[in-house]
Amino acid sequence: MITDEEFLRISTFMKDRYGIDLSQKKVIVNGRLENYIRANGWKNFHQYMDEVENDKSGTQEKMLVNFLTTNHTYFMREFEHFEYFKNVVLPWLRKKEASGRDLRIWCGAASTGEEPYTIAMVLADFFGLEKNQWDTKVLATDISTKVLKQASTGVYSGEQLKNLPENWKRHFFKSISGSGQFQVTDDLKKEVLFRQFNLMDPFPFKKKMHTIFLRNVMIYFDEKTKSDLVRKVCDTLVPGGYLFIGTTETLDRNNTPLQIIKPSIFRKEGGTG
Repeated sequence: MITDEEFLRISTFMKDRYGIDLSQKKVIVNGRLENYIRANGWKNFHQYMDEVENDKSGTQEKMLVNFLTTNHTYFMREFEHFEYFKNVVLPWLRKKEASGRDLRIWCGAASTGEEPYTIAMVLADFFGLEKNQWDTKVLATDISTKVLKQASTGVYSGEQLKNLPENWKRHFFKSISGSGQFQVTDDLKKEVLFRQFNLMDPFPFKKKMHTIFLRNVMIYFDEKTKSDLVRKVCDTLVPGGYLFIGTTETLDRNNTPLQIIKPSIFRKEGGTG
C-alpha cells in the first residue's frame, strides 16, 4: 500500500507538471500503479518515482500519465453542445470567415477520439457540398499518448457508434469484416490532427482559435489552475470565439474573462453576430 509520503510525492509531481489535482485520490493512485510497480521489480513507489524522474527518454513519465488519467467518452456526448455548435456557432463562422474560409477548432481533451471525430462529422454535415472549399481540420490534443494512439486508428465497436445518426454511420465509417468493429473513413481521418499536448505548457498556436472544446477535463484541476487555464484559453480565442466545457463542470462566474452564454458555453467579447 502506498504511504502518505509516497502519495504526496506522486500527487505533487502530477500537479506541478500537468495541473492535475489528485490530493483526494490516494486509493485510486495506489490501485492504478501498485501492480505495475510490482511487475516491473521496483520495491516501492519511491523507487518507481526515481525512475520516472530520471528516465531521460520520458517513457516512464508517459506511462504514469496514462495510468493516472481517466478517459471515459463516447460519440455525441453532451449532444446539446454539437447542436449549438451547428446551429449557432457555425452559421456565425461561415459569415465571419467567408473570405478566408479557414476555421480553427481545437479539441483540447481528445481522449480516444470520439469527440474530435464528432466535431469533424458536424462540420462535414453543416458545410455539405461546400466542404472542400473550406479548411475545417480539427486539432485534437491530449496528454495521454495511449489514448491518442487509439484515437489515430479510429476503430470502434458497433456499441460505441449507437448514438450516431444512421446516415453518419454509413458515410463516415467502414465495417471491418467479421470483427463487429468499424473504422472511420480515410476522408474523416484526414480532418482530425492528433497531437500530444500538456495544457499546462504555453500554448504554441500562431493563429487564434475560433472555437475550443475543453470538456470534462476541468474536473482534474483546482480553482487556481482552472482560472489560469481559462485565461490562457481566452487569450487564444478570436474576439467572439467560443469555449465549450463539460455540462457538469463549472467556472467561477466572478473570475472568468469570458461571457457566459449557457452554463457550459462561453464566449469571448468582441464578436459580432
